Amino acid sequence: MNFFKALFGGKTKTPEEEKQDSEAHDFDVLKYDGKQALTQGDADYAVKCLSHALKIKDDPETRDYLSQALIAKGELLMAYEHLRKLSETEPDNIRIYMRMANVAYMLDDYNAMANSCEKAMLIDKDMPEIVYLYAQACIGQGDTTNAIAMLTKAISLRNDYSDAYLLRGETLLGNGKLDEASEDAEWLMEHHADIEEVLLLKARLEKAKGNDNNAMKTYDKVLDVNPFSTEAYRNRAALKLARGDKDGHDEDMRKADEILPTAGEEDIEKKMEQAYKDNNPYGF
Repeated sequence: MNFFKALFGGKTKTPEEEKQDSEAHDFDVLKYDGKQALTQGDADYAVKCLSHALKIKDDPETRDYLSQALIAKGELLMAYEHLRKLSETEPDNIRIYMRMANVAYMLDDYNAMANSCEKAMLIDKDMPEIVYLYAQACIGQGDTTNAIAMLTKAISLRNDYSDAYLLRGETLLGNGKLDEASEDAEWLMEHHADIEEVLLLKARLEKAKGNDNNAMKTYDKVLDVNPFSTEAYRNRAALKLARGDKDGHDEDMRKADEILPTAGEEDIEKKMEQAYKDNNPYGF
C-alpha cells in the first residue's frame, strides 16, 4: 500500500506527525467543550476540560477561559495565578490587570489589587474603571484620602459614574464629611432613587445628621425596594429602640435574622458581583 501511495503522490504520516494531529484534535475538543461548559454555567467540567487542554498546548485564550471558570468555582488563588501568567504573555492587555484587581479584591489582598491597578494605569491612566478599582484598593489599605481623590478623578473622567459617586459618598460619610457626602447622595437620589444602595447611603446620612425621622422613612423605602435588606431592618430596629418602640425593634431584628444569606455571605456575594462587572480581557 505504501508503494502505491508513494507512486501516486500520497504521503504516510510519521508516528510523530500522527501524535501531533491527535493532540491538536484533542486540544480543540477540550477547549470547545470547556468553553461551552463555562457558557452553560458548569464551572467544574469547564475547569477539567480547560486544564487538560492547557497541558496539551499553552494557549492564552484557553487560560483566560480557565481563569473565568476558576473564579466561578471560587478558586481565586489559582485564578489569580493563571491571570498572572496571562499578564506575562500579554503585558499590554489592560483587561487582564482589571480582572487581576477584581480577584485580588475578592481575596481581600489590597496590596496585590493596588499593584494590578498601577500596572493597568501605566497602559491607560485615564480609564475611569481602573481609577475606580484603584480607589477601592486604597480604601482596603486604609488610605481614604487617596481613595476620595481617585474617585473624584473617576467622576471627572465620566460624570455619570454612579458607582464612583456612591463609593465616594460612603467614604466621605465614614470620614465624617457629611456635607460633601450629602452632595453625592443628592446626585444619586436625583438619578437613581430606586436603588437600594443609594437609599441606604441616604438613610445613614440622615441618621448621622440626627434626622431620625427622615432616616426611618428612608429605611422604609429601602424595604419597599428590597424586602430582604438585612441592613435596613437592623438599622431601622435601632431607630425604633431609640424611640422606645421595643416591640418594633424586636420585630425588625427577627425579620433580619430570618433572612438568608448571612451578612458574611452577602459580602462575598457583593464582591463576586463587583468582579463580574469587569469586561472579559479578550472580549468573549
